[in-house]
Amino acid sequence: MPHLSRRLRAALLATASLTLVAAALPDPEPLGIGDRLFPELGNPGYDVLTYDIALTYHGNNTEPLDAVTRIGARTTAPLERINLDFARGTVQGVEVNGRAAEFGSKNEDLVVRTPRGLPAGVPLNITVRHTSDPAGTAGNGGWIPTADGLAMANQADAAHRVFPGNDHPSDKAHFTFRVTAPQELTAVANGLPAGRTRHGATTTWTYRTEHPMATELAQVSIGRSAVHHHTGPHGLPLRDVVPAADRERMEPWLRKTPAQLEWMERQVGRYPFETYGVLVADSPIGFALETQTISLFGKSFFTEPAYPGWYVDSVMVHELAHQWFGNSVSPASWSDLWLNEGHASWYEARYAEENGGGTLERRMREAYKLSDGWRANGGPPARPDGPAEGEKLSLFRPVVYDGSALVLYALRQEIGAAAFDRLERAWVRIHRDGTATTADFTRLASGIAGRDLTSFFESWLYGKKTPSMPGHPDWRAAAPAATP
Repeated sequence: MPHLSRRLRAALLATASLTLVAAALPDPEPLGIGDRLFPELGNPGYDVLTYDIALTYHGNNTEPLDAVTRIGARTTAPLERINLDFARGTVQGVEVNGRAAEFGSKNEDLVVRTPRGLPAGVPLNITVRHTSDPAGTAGNGGWIPTADGLAMANQADAAHRVFPGNDHPSDKAHFTFRVTAPQELTAVANGLPAGRTRHGATTTWTYRTEHPMATELAQVSIGRSAVHHHTGPHGLPLRDVVPAADRERMEPWLRKTPAQLEWMERQVGRYPFETYGVLVADSPIGFALETQTISLFGKSFFTEPAYPGWYVDSVMVHELAHQWFGNSVSPASWSDLWLNEGHASWYEARYAEENGGGTLERRMREAYKLSDGWRANGGPPARPDGPAEGEKLSLFRPVVYDGSALVLYALRQEIGAAAFDRLERAWVRIHRDGTATTADFTRLASGIAGRDLTSFFESWLYGKKTPSMPGHPDWRAAAPAATP
């Protein structure tokens, strides 16, 4: 999620354009998989297994990158056309299973005609030669310009502003990134390094993920960066990436990560990925984002004197907690977002309580007071209202943060701390590297509690009004403020 400070939580996304160079495909149509909040996002008929994304950066963060995206997939239905989400760039050519294919566009879909019809259950290999255009994307999602290069922020539906794919968290895949940049720059991406090759004045950096990843969690950073390597629990390789000029200034914060990892492992079990670290971008983005294995933070987050140390620490834990909740266990639909943000906010609040912030109970009581207003203005936690027109990050409202952590607090009050802890550990173990739904969570909670919790979850997750808090009958919700 983007974790936004209250005064900086603002919409970033707007519409962008896709330019095509090819014979027009007759009547291309966008499809989508019918996500309630993003109905044209994702595409039916195939399951992506791998992405291999080659990007060439020419040293100017407003100039299009040259790119080749190779997608390895398997058909799940007969296909004569393949829809890919792609919204910003010039497509020079497409191949399907080694043969040139016609393509066209509609809205934010790249629509490709297969050279011949494909049955269900066969391999599908797609190669798209294109550009990836960062110009005009500042504040829109996708590429983020930094003082010395670029980084990515693809949530909720902006990965297809960078590369073509099946841009929905329900279709996770393994990724390989090959980033070519001028030799004085450093490129990093999700996963572990898999090679570095010099070519005259440029260097190609290769990274691979060892676990499947949702497109919205992809990260590539290019800039004058210092890479700090250290070690976490169980010998876990840690990698922090910061502006080279700020390495010493960032070091006190970077040293905190191993202890934060140990704390999270005590709560829910072993860290689920091959590496972790912090990516500090020299950009006034005003938010943090849980890109898989390397969480993104704007530099000001660590340098703003108004932020107390306990707050910075707790938000670092918020993004770290997402590696379990949202990254390893990804939402099957965007209406399941509360499972990501509610859990990350829950562990943020608990860590803050132990490290100089206010108590969990005080934070939850304040959330309870505001909860009816949050529901009135943004919908209930598991059925949030769609984002405002042209402001897609407005989906990330308070109801999916502390409003959803409040549901977890109520659940722990209802079933007891011991059962709640068993539920948390079981959830991330059972659904590791997969996707899961709100129904999956409620079913597992009922099983661990030993009783049917359907009514409890129905009222807490879908009700227009906040139910009474178990154990706190004196808590009261304030009346929602009248909207102008």
